[in-house]
Amino acid sequence: MTRVTAFTTDEVDPSLQEAMAKQRRSLGLVPESLLTMAHRPEIASAWASLASAIAGPGTVDGGLKQLVAYVASATHGCRYCQAHTAQSAERLGVDPDKLYHAFEYDTSDLFSEAERAALSLAHAGALVPNEATDEHFARMKASFTDEQIVEIVAMIAMFGYLNRWNDTMATTLEDEPRTWATDHLAPNTGWAVNAG
Repeated sequence: MTRVTAFTTDEVDPSLQEAMAKQRRSLGLVPESLLTMAHRPEIASAWASLASAIAGPGTVDGGLKQLVAYVASATHGCRYCQAHTAQSAERLGVDPDKLYHAFEYDTSDLFSEAERAALSLAHAGALVPNEATDEHFARMKASFTDEQIVEIVAMIAMFGYLNRWNDTMATTLEDEPRTWATDHLAPNTGWAVNAG
């Protein structure tokens, strides 16, 4: 159970209606993480704008960005974000086998060289201490422009924030992503929701 009471969508400050609408369009629901951030509407609003700018349409395929977020979240261990990013990746057309074998990115034929470079950076960038190296960036530059690299790193960094937010708050995973992850991730990756 979330450690700080989440507002219901009806209780949220009216200034957050647009932020909730963006999240509903993107995820199909208003995440409990936003509903706890709503205790400080300025934080919730800023978060929704940042998330929209990073995860929304850009120069990198949306499915790849969600796969990057999934690997970063799995590296960190945030079950909440793993469920959301995996479900979003599949919704955006990512082959579920890529999710199930995401940490075999360097050896599996499922992944292109560009995907391998991005997932390797996602893993290294999510570790604490950070293990991203010049070699990761040399590999990225073989497949991505600087603008695309910035977009991918922004995705990794955004989920660093979300992973810590949701794990610290013990954010309750909503029914839809919980069911999806239980049905798809659990039998194929060993995913299990955190107690709480």
